[in-house]
Amino acid sequence: MADAAEAAKNRERRDLRNRWLLSTPALLIILVAATGPLLIVLLYSFLAPGPYGDVKWQFSTDAWVSVLLERDIFDDTLSIADAHLTIFLRSVKLALGTTLLTLLFGFPTAYFIATRPERMREVWLFLITIPFWTNLLIRTFAVLEIIRNEGMVNSLLLDLGLIERPIQMLFTDFAIMVGMVYVYLPLMVLPLYASMEKLDFRLIEAGYDLYATRFKVLRRIIFPLVKPGVIAGSILVFIPALGAYVTPSVLGGGKNLMLGNLIELQFGQGRNWPLGAALSITLMAIVMVALLAYVRNAGSSEVRHG
Repeated sequence: MADAAEAAKNRERRDLRNRWLLSTPALLIILVAATGPLLIVLLYSFLAPGPYGDVKWQFSTDAWVSVLLERDIFDDTLSIADAHLTIFLRSVKLALGTTLLTLLFGFPTAYFIATRPERMREVWLFLITIPFWTNLLIRTFAVLEIIRNEGMVNSLLLDLGLIERPIQMLFTDFAIMVGMVYVYLPLMVLPLYASMEKLDFRLIEAGYDLYATRFKVLRRIIFPLVKPGVIAGSILVFIPALGAYVTPSVLGGGKNLMLGNLIELQFGQGRNWPLGAALSITLMAIVMVALLAYVRNAGSSEVRHG
């Protein structure tokens, strides 16, 4: 018996060793392809900027200091970098606003699709995914044509006599949020639909039988059951919205920058690669904090609901 147990353990060790050996090429590719560029960016953030872009190979922490502070050109005193702080706050505000609005519009949309006959659900999902067939830049320019001063919205309001002059919607935070809601709405609808499709609608009927109002049914039955879809959709919307570049560039007109635009500016016209690298790592850190908060919230929710 002892020899048989030892032989079984040896087989398990060989199987485990063989699995690791077979996985090594894939793990190396993941390590090089995913971690390599990140390490390069991290390294650049601790170097000095070159005169025409690139970096000088000398250790410096000025880039990290410049993320939130700025140095006076006359006496080298440090003060809060108001421009960077404004862009940080705007990015978080617009990303959170986009997440909330996509949830507001996506929740009833997903519920509507989930309550259709099975043959029609595929048609509605097909319609939801159609925007993904078009390039992001083209979709953003479509929004621009709708909300510009001579666009569809202003022309309609002028024709109806509701306004006397065009409303300035373009090149504002409002325009950026409208564009991002339009672009990222499918990313909220699809996870919500996946959760609602599995919903047992007999529980909703039971709630109505117990004289619960529509709002109570939504708050006490539907929302807790589809909460995983809400969390997944929020993650899928918040993360790309926080680092959005194309939509703020086109609809913000270069005046309402977000983190993605600020990073591109440092690698481009600013010619300060270390600062751009430090801002990139900062953006990634914000995303990681948001992910940890979502995961922790999801975990505690699972514990509470058993």
